[in-house]
Formats: sequence, C-alpha cells, structure tokens
Amino acid sequence: MNRKKLVMGLVTVLLLAGCTGGADKAKTAAERTKTENNEVTIYFARHGETMMNAVERAQGWTDAPLTPEGIKGAEALGKGLKAADITFDKVYTSTSGRTQETAELILKNNGQKGMNYTKDKRLREYNFGTYEGMLNKEMLTAVAEVDGESYETFVGDLRKNGYYPKVLHLADVLSELDKEKVEEGTNWAAEDSQTILDRLFAALDAIVAEAEKEGQENVLVVSHGMSIITILGELDTEEEYELTSMKNASISTITYKAGDYRVTSANDVSYVENGGQE
Repeated sequence: MNRKKLVMGLVTVLLLAGCTGGADKAKTAAERTKTENNEVTIYFARHGETMMNAVERAQGWTDAPLTPEGIKGAEALGKGLKAADITFDKVYTSTSGRTQETAELILKNNGQKGMNYTKDKRLREYNFGTYEGMLNKEMLTAVAEVDGESYETFVGDLRKNGYYPKVLHLADVLSELDKEKVEEGTNWAAEDSQTILDRLFAALDAIVAEAEKEGQENVLVVSHGMSIITILGELDTEEEYELTSMKNASISTITYKAGDYRVTSANDVSYVENGGQE
C-alpha cells in the first residue's frame, strides 16, 4: 500500500461535502480548497530521556517520568525551536506521561506555555507485551534466538543496516512469542507489525485531515522512538535517510501537500544543541 496517498479519499469527500448547496457553502468550499493546497509540516519529537531509558529497559506502553537529563533535553529543544522562530498551530502527544511531560516543557520554553494539546493513544510506542520492563538486551536476545542469531549479530545488523524495517520483524516475533505466554484477557500481548502500522497511520491521516480543515501549517507530534522510525520508514520510499536509534528530544519532519507525504529530516538534534547553548 502506498502510504503517501492514504488521505486522498478523505480530501475528496471533504471537498464534495463543502460544495453542496448555496453560495455560502460554495464559498466555504473554495476557502477550504485554498487551505488544502497549503503545505503542512509535522515535527515529530521523541520524548526526553526517562528513568527506564537510563537503565536500558524496554519501555513501550509502560511509562516512566523524565530524568533530570531528560527534562534538560526537552527544555533545550523548546529553546532551540524558539531560536529558530518555530511555533506550532497544533500539538499532539501519545497518552503516555513521558510525551506529555516533554510537550509541556517544549511549549514552556518556545514561548507557547499553556497551549492545549491533544492526546492520542494511537501515537503510543510499540507494545512489547510481557517483555515490557525487561532489560533491552534480554528482549532483543529472545528475538535473536528465534532468528538463529546471537544478540551481538542482531544488534550489529541494526547498527549497520538501520532499524527499519527490522523493527517490524521484532514486533512480529515478540507477538508470536507472547501468544504462548499470555492467556487471553489477562494482559496485553505484544502487538504485531500490522496492528502498529494501522494505528500509527490512522493517527497521521487524522492529524493531516484536521490540519487541512483548520489551516494549520506547523504541527508538533511528541511520540516515541520506534513509532517515529516506523512512520519515517514507511514514507521514506527513496531511503534517503539513515533510520538508526532515535535520540531523545530529537526532531524529525515530514511535509504533506496535495496528497503527498515527504520526509524532510530525521533524528535532528540541532535544536537541542542550539537550545542548550543559551
């Protein structure tokens, strides 16, 4: 499926609905068409470092607060965005506390303190099921063993060839392993890759649809490392960007215009670096 064209049907429906009945409605449709021709830039920010990041434990749907270093990074990101004169028309986070804490610190430091943001559970990190809270090494070793590899070989391949699409394979392996471990109704088993893709792109399409409708040009989405990698990996069809581990408080950007998504940056820490110099 071509992810770049997913919203075209929705755009067509909106245009047709806006053109029905009366001069006033026709005028509204014309204004909407003008808005839809504008480019939307989505700034994906990974949350600041958390306590579980610091001790290298798997953190998907489970949550932990930012560390002092994580708070510092989120504040620096906000300051760096302010120095670049970047403000946002709309802000989204996942329902995880670490993304909300990060968003509030960004907004406080880029001059938009108190701005409301929308929480969307579809923007959450991968669900690692019974592997949540486990040491990253233990979780990755379990996946490597299924592949007949050592932990070192598995991680070496990630570092050499990038995280995408191997993170989707990781999700599928964990999902299969969890089917043998989780009795239905007792816990949330690890998600498979298709479930993850479906929810992430449903969220992205909804974000773009609202941006077009409301004339929003700059949108901030505070999400999670593997989720951001997945969105970028699906949209970067030319493989222009090296998708390695997303750094905390990094920025990745995509643009949307006339039914087309385009990745324009990935894992950019320049805003944090510039903000930290103040």
